[in-house]
Amino acid sequence: MGPGRLLAAQHPREPQRTRKHRGGLVRQSKQLGAPGDLTRDPPRAARRIHWSGLEHPASRAERGAALSVKATAAAATVELTGAITEQLRRYLDERRAETAYIGDDYNGLIAALEDFVLGGGKRLRPAFAYWGWRAVATDEPDEQVLLLFSALELLHACALVHDDVIDDSSTRRGRPTTHVQFATLHRARGWQGSPERFGASAAILLGDLALAWADDIVFGVDLTPQAQRRIRRVWANIRTEVLGGQYLDIVAEASAAASIASAMNVDTFKTACYTVSRPLQLGVAAAADRPDVHDIFSQFGTDLGVAFQLRDDVLGVFGDPAVTGKPSGDDLRSGKRTVLLAEAVELAETSDPVAANLLRTSIGAQLTDAQVDRLRDVIESVGALAAAEQRIATLTQRALATLAAAPINTAAKAGLSELAKIATNRSA
Repeated sequence: MGPGRLLAAQHPREPQRTRKHRGGLVRQSKQLGAPGDLTRDPPRAARRIHWSGLEHPASRAERGAALSVKATAAAATVELTGAITEQLRRYLDERRAETAYIGDDYNGLIAALEDFVLGGGKRLRPAFAYWGWRAVATDEPDEQVLLLFSALELLHACALVHDDVIDDSSTRRGRPTTHVQFATLHRARGWQGSPERFGASAAILLGDLALAWADDIVFGVDLTPQAQRRIRRVWANIRTEVLGGQYLDIVAEASAAASIASAMNVDTFKTACYTVSRPLQLGVAAAADRPDVHDIFSQFGTDLGVAFQLRDDVLGVFGDPAVTGKPSGDDLRSGKRTVLLAEAVELAETSDPVAANLLRTSIGAQLTDAQVDRLRDVIESVGALAAAEQRIATLTQRALATLAAAPINTAAKAGLSELAKIATNRSA
C-alpha cells in the first residue's frame, strides 16, 4: 500500500452516489439537494437555495409571530454552517477526482486536506461573508455565491496549517497537527531522511494547495463581470494582509517586540482583516456596489476582529485544553508576543519589577506545567487578564455601535450581532 493509500485509509469515507459536474464528480447532497446543471446559466431563482432560517419574508405579516428577528438570524447562521461544509465536501470531491491521474501519493495529500477542512472549524468567515451579502441584497445567495464564501475556509486552512508549522505546534482541534501527522506517516513507512522535515514540507504543500484551490474558486465562480471585479479586489487584499500579518508576527517574536501597539497591529492584519472585515466586504462585493457599507464594515470588522483575537490570546494562556484542543500555555512556550502578554509586562514594570523580569525571561522558553501555572498567576495578579477582558468588551461595544448606525437591514444587524457574541464569548 502506497503512502497516499495509507493516509486515505486512515480516514475512510462513506461511499456516495455521484454524477458528472464540470469535468469531475460531485457528491449528491441530501441536505441541499442535487446540484443543477451548472454548465448552463439558469435563472437565479432556479438555482436559489432556501432554508427555513434564511428565507426573506415579504413582510412582517407574512413572517408572523413564530420567530423573532434574532431567532431567525441565529437559525440562519447555524444552517449556513452545514451548507458551507456541504459546498466544501462537493468541491473537494470534484477536485480529488480531477487530479486522480497524478497518483495515490497525491491523493493522500488531498485526503489530508479534506480531513482538515471538513473535520472541524466554526465557519465564522463564510458566516460573516453571508451576512455581508444579506446586508445589501434583496435575495438569498445561490450555490455559486455560497461556493465563493467557502473559499474563505480553504484560505483559513492554509493559514492554520502554515501557522502550526511556523509555531511548531503539536495539536490543533484536539488532534495532531498536519505536519505531525505527516511525520508519523514517514516513520510508519520507514522512509529515509528526517520525519520532521518531511512532515513540515508536506504540510506547507498542503497549505499551498488549499490556497491555490481557494483562488480557483474565487476566479471561477459564475458571477456578473461587475461582481467579479469587485470580489477580486477584496480577495487580493485578503491574501496580502494575512501573509503580511503572519510576517509581522514572526518578526515580533524574533525581535522580542513586546509593545501593546505592535501586538495590536499584528492582530489587525493577521486576524481581524481576514476573519471579519474582508469576509464582510467579500459578501457585499458579491451582491452590490456599496462603497458606503464597504467602509463601515472595515471599521466594524477591525474592532470585532481584534476582539476575536484577544479572546484567542486569553484562551491561549488560560483556556482548557480539553475544550480549546491546544496545549495549555502554548502561547507562553512559543513566545507569542500577544496583547495580553505585552500588557502583562507593561503593568508588571510599574507594580512588580521582579514579575516583569520573570515574564520577559520566560516567554518563549521551554516551560514546565508548574512554570506555566506560575506565569498565569503573575499575568492575572498584575491585572493583565482583567485588562484584556475590558479591552474585548470595549472593542465589541464599539463594533456594535458602528453596526447599529450602519445603513443595512434589521436582519443583517441581528445576524452580525449574534456572530459578534459567538466570536468574543467563547471557550474554544
